[in-house]
Amino acid sequence: MNFRKNAGYIITDSIHVGEIEFVLGVHSEAPFQFVTWACKDGKDYYWGHNHSDLMSATKDLIGRAKWELEFCMRRREQAQASKKGPEDMCL
Repeated sequence: MNFRKNAGYIITDSIHVGEIEFVLGVHSEAPFQFVTWACKDGKDYYWGHNHSDLMSATKDLIGRAKWELEFCMRRREQAQASKKGPEDMCL
């Protein structure tokens, strides 16, 4: 089975929104056992959010993806309103 790791955390879940992937990692021995990151290209992890329980980490993962999706939708609507094509990399 293939799996990814970052900073000792095993990536267990991910959500893709356009060019960005949001991931949830688990580490059984870390003070904060759960973390969410934004990720580019499956290897560039950034903006980590630490969590002590799975439920709050899952909520954060979904919330981050939702925020990015809403941002992309607003950019597309603005581009369409100004008669330009969507020039963003969101979707």
